[in-house]
Amino acid sequence: MRIANAAGRAALLTAEGWTDVERASGGLFAADPQELYGRWEGFRHWAATAPPGGDVVPTPATLGPPVPRPRQVLAIGLNYRDHADESGFAVPEHPPVFTKFVSSITGPYGDITLPDGSVDWEVELVAVIGRRAWQVGREHAWAHVAGLTVGQDISERDKQMSGPVPQFSLGKSHPGFAPLGPYLVTPDEFEDPDDLGLGCAVDGEELQNGRTSSLVFSVPELIARLSAVMPLLPGDVIFTGTPAGVGLGRRPQRFLAEGEELVSYVEGIGEMRHRLVRDRAAAPPLRTRS
Repeated sequence: MRIANAAGRAALLTAEGWTDVERASGGLFAADPQELYGRWEGFRHWAATAPPGGDVVPTPATLGPPVPRPRQVLAIGLNYRDHADESGFAVPEHPPVFTKFVSSITGPYGDITLPDGSVDWEVELVAVIGRRAWQVGREHAWAHVAGLTVGQDISERDKQMSGPVPQFSLGKSHPGFAPLGPYLVTPDEFEDPDDLGLGCAVDGEELQNGRTSSLVFSVPELIARLSAVMPLLPGDVIFTGTPAGVGLGRRPQRFLAEGEELVSYVEGIGEMRHRLVRDRAAAPPLRTRS
């Protein structure tokens, strides 16, 4: 099953094409994509026999994040051995966890504004919770996942590394720094949801290429460890970590620049495309001589 946020409305892909969930269900389910996760089991049962679609045509201009307003956004650092190596850290024994603020979420296409500093890319598989998970064993974890989507953990490294202790969440939470999409895909759509290819490119140059089978802590392991501490709620988002190839780990280091296009993909889900721009309105006025 594939779900899209088409112009702010939940859409379901059927054999005949995309259909508007609220209209097709006669109002049984709301148009708001976020509300689906709170009724995920009922929605899955309805979607299995949903009427044929074709009344919605999602386009890059209309696609928004499939999870627009999660209550909790959790992210995992150093979750690929090669990324830990390039970052100069040992492979962690426990998942390093931080958050990205909800206001950083954006859709799978469009512009992302670059703040001052060193802005880096981190393509990630993102898991979305469909059933409340509290103290869930790893063997039952996939049953609590609504679906998977593509994410970018965009990071401003100067702010991230500033201060007496790192400011991970601030450096990773500028507006647009958590793009999600293009679709949410349920785990049953994959031959093996624990082994998916992912990567990203900047202006056509491939900079990351990995497989989620190389995760230090798999999706089920992350759910088990996180839910041992806190309840994971329907619609919550987990950024699972990035493989090697980020700008910070390159020699010489490389960061995103104005005008570049960032393309991010996960096998079986799709790709996101973003253009990097500068906020001209925020620039200081030019000084002129009188």
